[in-house]
Amino acid sequence: MEAIVLAGGFGTRLQHLVPNLPKAMAPVSGRPFLEILLATLAAKRFDRLVLSLGYMAETVVNHFGDKFAGMDLLYEIEQKPLGTGGALRRALGRCDSDHVFVLNGDTYLDLEVDEVDAQWRREQVPIIVAREVPDTTRYGRLNTSDRRVVGFVEKGFAGSGLINTGCYVFPKDIAQHFPDAETFSLENDFLAKSVTRLPFHFFVCRGYFIDIGVPEDYVRAQSELAKVCH
Repeated sequence: MEAIVLAGGFGTRLQHLVPNLPKAMAPVSGRPFLEILLATLAAKRFDRLVLSLGYMAETVVNHFGDKFAGMDLLYEIEQKPLGTGGALRRALGRCDSDHVFVLNGDTYLDLEVDEVDAQWRREQVPIIVAREVPDTTRYGRLNTSDRRVVGFVEKGFAGSGLINTGCYVFPKDIAQHFPDAETFSLENDFLAKSVTRLPFHFFVCRGYFIDIGVPEDYVRAQSELAKVCH
């Protein structure tokens, strides 16, 4: 199986806690976060990863090299920020499979990979991985109907609901539907506008989920991920 890890962000909100490191390399429980994420993907039997990098890319390349835990690693390095959408378009060009998992380099998700892959093979429809949370205020939420995602609700709405985990399964040729712009947001400029006209199914993940992109959750990850990953 093949995955793209989007790890090119500056990590502005974490820089006072983790200066001089790209966000994905922020130490969690004594290890770079990206190392924890990649070890999890290896355990779930991924064998080829494309790492989409930008800010301080050499830190990641020098740490991992071209192999990690039996997986082949390829690097797609942007010379200027392209947004999550522009970065994904470039990374898709490095993929071999007919479909690919897409993950964020600052999010840990204990995903039921075999179930998600089986859903893809059964339906051949792009998948947005969702998670039920008790309060969607920080994340925004997904509106769904039957098996489809039909809308994205902005952050700020309290109460339980489904959120977008930032993990997807896409056909390799999904870029044909992307905006013409070189730089764009996958979530805001593509997905939020496309779910009303193109089919996107969803899968509700039951595993542990944490996004280290904000300081309070980065601090929380120090203890929680130590329990999950050791």
